[in-house]
Amino acid sequence: MADPATIGLAVKAATTALSDERLRKTIGWIIAAILSPLILLLVIIASLLSGTADHNNTAVGLCFEGGVISGNVPESYRGYIEDMRGSFTLLDGTIASINAEMEDGGSLDSTRVKAIFYALFFGADSPSNKDHRRFVESFVTYEERTRTVENEDGTTGEESYTVAVPIRELPVVYATISASMGLNVTAENQANASEIYYRVLYGSPAPTYGQEFDEWSDGLPLSDAPFIGADGFCSPLGEGWRSMATSEFGYRKDPFTGQTKGHSGLDLGAGKGTPIRAALPGTVYVVRYSISGYGYHVMVDHGGGFVTLYAHCSKILVTEGQTVDAGTVIAEVGSTGRSTGNHLHFEVRINGEKQNPRSYLP
Repeated sequence: MADPATIGLAVKAATTALSDERLRKTIGWIIAAILSPLILLLVIIASLLSGTADHNNTAVGLCFEGGVISGNVPESYRGYIEDMRGSFTLLDGTIASINAEMEDGGSLDSTRVKAIFYALFFGADSPSNKDHRRFVESFVTYEERTRTVENEDGTTGEESYTVAVPIRELPVVYATISASMGLNVTAENQANASEIYYRVLYGSPAPTYGQEFDEWSDGLPLSDAPFIGADGFCSPLGEGWRSMATSEFGYRKDPFTGQTKGHSGLDLGAGKGTPIRAALPGTVYVVRYSISGYGYHVMVDHGGGFVTLYAHCSKILVTEGQTVDAGTVIAEVGSTGRSTGNHLHFEVRINGEKQNPRSYLP
C-alpha cells in the first residue's frame, strides 16, 4: 500500500510537472490534460486505502461515527465503508451479549475490539460475513464458577456456571485472533490498530513530540501495580553507555533550530540495529510507528507512575500489553522521526515528570 509521505511527494511532483512550461511543451498539453485527472484520482484512492499507521481520518470517522459518505468517493471504496459499518453493528451486538456474561462490572473495550477489526479487515472481501462471535471471543476467556442457590425444598446447594473474563494482555488477544480466525496478524496490523484506537478516542492522530505528546501520553492509563524500585536498573545499550552519550538531559542547542531549549532525555549514539533493552521489568503500553517526532518509539510502564521511553528506533520488537523483564530486547537503534543520526533517545518519567536518566543508569 502507498505511504502517505510518498503520496504527498507524488502529488507535489504531478503538480510541479503540470506547471513547468518547458515540460508541458515536451509532453504536450493534451497528454497532460488526459493523464493528470487519472494520476490525481489514483493518488486519492491510494491514500484512502493506505495500510500504514497514518490511516485516513475521514474513513475512520465514517466507520466509527457514521455520517454521510461524500458522492465523490469511488463506489468500491464506499462499499468498504458500508461493509465495515455493517460489521460494527454485528460487533456491537456480540460485545453486548458477551458483556452480559461477565461479573463484577466487567466489560470489553468496544473501541479496541472494533479498531483491531478495522485494521485487519478494512478493504477485505465482505468483512461483514466474518464470524464476529468468534472474533469477539478472542478478547475473553471463560471460567467455571460456583454459586450458592436455594432449592425448592428450602435447602441450599451449589451450582456451576460460566462467566466471561476480559483478556487484558494484547499479545494474548492477537495470538488468539490468529489461531481462531486463521490469520497472520502482523506487527503492522497491530500498529495500525493502535493508531486507529487513539484516533477514535482523541479525535485526531495522536501527537508524536513536544508538549502535546506529553499531555497525550500522561493521560494514558497506567497499571496500578506498585513500583518495585530502581535496583537492577539496566542500561538500554549496555555497560558502555557513558561513551555513547551525545546529548545530555537538560538545556541544549536544538540541532534543528539552533535555539536553546530543554532536552527531555539522554541521547546515546550507536549503530543502526544495535539492540535496545528494557531498563526495568514492566508492561509495554505504547508502541508507535511514526515518521515524525519520536519516530518509532516504545514506552514501558514499570508501576507506580515510573515510565521509560525509547525513541527513534529502526525496529520495534514488542507489542502493546507485553510484559518484559529488565534486559529484554525491545527494539533496535535507528534514526526515525526528528533525528539527525542513529541514536537512542532515552527518557525516564515519574508521574509525568521527566528525570535525568543518569540518576538511574548503573
